[in-house]
Amino acid sequence: MGIVKISDELHEEIRKSSTVMVRSINAQAEYWIKIGMLAEANPNQSFSQIIRDQMKLADVDIRHVASV
Repeated sequence: MGIVKISDELHEEIRKSSTVMVRSINAQAEYWIKIGMLAEANPNQSFSQIIRDQMKLADVDIRHVASV
């Protein structure tokens, strides 16, 4: 684990987003980093496609969630 230097302004935006997304500040930053890396590696995929693929890799069956 390391330390990442970011601007105070970006940290504030991460903090505000983390409350909306019910994540810790670190989890929100990690999420954005991961999605950003996946978007750069897959420039032809939309955000929705990236999330769908990640859900499949995690073996999430959205049909079970929808019926709850």
